[in-house]
Amino acid sequence: MNTQRLAGLEPQSVFAHFEQLCAIPHGSGNTKQVSDFLAAFAAKNGIKCIQDSLNNILWFVPGTCGMESHRPVVLQGHMDMVCEKDAGCPLDMATQGLDLAHDGENIYARGTTLGGDDGIAVAFAMTLASDSSIPHPPLEILLTVDEEVGMEGASGVDLTPFTGRTMINLDSEDEGIFTVSCAGGARGTIHLNAQRRAVYGPCVRLTVEGLAGGHSGVDIDKRRANANKVMGELLGRVQSLMPVCITSFTGGAKDNAIPRSCTVTLVALGIDLERINGVTSALEDEIRAAYDEPDVYIHAEDIDALGGNALTTGDSARLTACLNSAPNGIQAWSKDIPGLVQTSLNLGVAKLGEEEFTMTFAVRSSVNAEKRSLLKKLEELAAFHGGSYSQMGDYPAWEYRADSPLRETMVALYTDMFGVSPVVSAIHAGLECGILSAKLPGLDCVSIGPQMQDIHTSREKLSIASTKRTWDFLCALLGRL
Repeated sequence: MNTQRLAGLEPQSVFAHFEQLCAIPHGSGNTKQVSDFLAAFAAKNGIKCIQDSLNNILWFVPGTCGMESHRPVVLQGHMDMVCEKDAGCPLDMATQGLDLAHDGENIYARGTTLGGDDGIAVAFAMTLASDSSIPHPPLEILLTVDEEVGMEGASGVDLTPFTGRTMINLDSEDEGIFTVSCAGGARGTIHLNAQRRAVYGPCVRLTVEGLAGGHSGVDIDKRRANANKVMGELLGRVQSLMPVCITSFTGGAKDNAIPRSCTVTLVALGIDLERINGVTSALEDEIRAAYDEPDVYIHAEDIDALGGNALTTGDSARLTACLNSAPNGIQAWSKDIPGLVQTSLNLGVAKLGEEEFTMTFAVRSSVNAEKRSLLKKLEELAAFHGGSYSQMGDYPAWEYRADSPLRETMVALYTDMFGVSPVVSAIHAGLECGILSAKLPGLDCVSIGPQMQDIHTSREKLSIASTKRTWDFLCALLGRL
């Protein structure tokens, strides 16, 4: 990719480091290269560095002149990003850097996610670690891997070398909002056996596309339809008209992203494409009416095939029944914080393999008991439909701390700098603060970040002006701590 796409933007050093990062593939599970880059960056700049076996990076940056003896401050973000791209985008996100661009107001990547979540935290850290002209106390910087797929890096990191108990997490996407609590979560997967056999007959492709998608936590309350659930409804209606044998099912790419599209191919016995299209048209109208989805497109088409290796009609019906009975979306609202989602889940990935059909959910709750109850429901649903259940990536909620000197300092400083008070809030999304709080007893933590739009989608944007304001605030804050 061409370099210097962000030249001239302020703060220049931050955006220069961000552009360096974007040139390196760094999707979740593919972080070795970027971790090595950060370790080499530390060596080049004389920064003490620990690169652990998981590829987490720990930096130890001395305090600047006059602040050497201050208590250390922990800065924390993650180096991995969610890799999503448009259907026609040729870029291989596993091996190629991003195609950066900006319009003077926002930075974006052509055809793909940008990874401002959380590459901007890495860029902030690189700038602070390498520029001794910025006053700050000793910094203990943690850059984790695989946050987006269950916070595996934070779960496995050894933080015994850290002595700081004041932490600024840089993994928020709303300027002027100080996050002080977040939901816990886990990834649950339902497995159904898929016994295939040769089935002959005309084949049809069903497609749900054009949905908005989004983050399975912060966007779960935005009236966005789930493509996998829409497909389940479509399959149920088609099966009420004629017997079908499903040959393929592919919906969604990440459990923590609301799926935008889903495609199913099937053998339809006694096919009547006109009747099927009547069903798709009616369902499309219903989705537009029920959700904020003006661009939804649901359609059926003949494909050039005569049969295939498919599920039986009975197993196809069982798959559809399990899909339609699976809970999805908001399950409970907070009674303490108006407008805050307390418990939810997202059916992010549904896929028919050679031997099984799987449905993978991102489950979130700020109440641990509700999270456990919802995960148990998924386990029971799998058993009811004759399947099995697996679970991983369980992480705790980050509970609100009533006494927070850091929060008080940040609120006062923000008000002085910008003339308005920040919003102190909780978030229905996963942050690593809960895991890290358990590893650093007594931790006082607040999460901040610049304004971003549509994270986890190819429409992701990072505000240039907001990044500058957030950087100025962070530097001023470090000068006070």
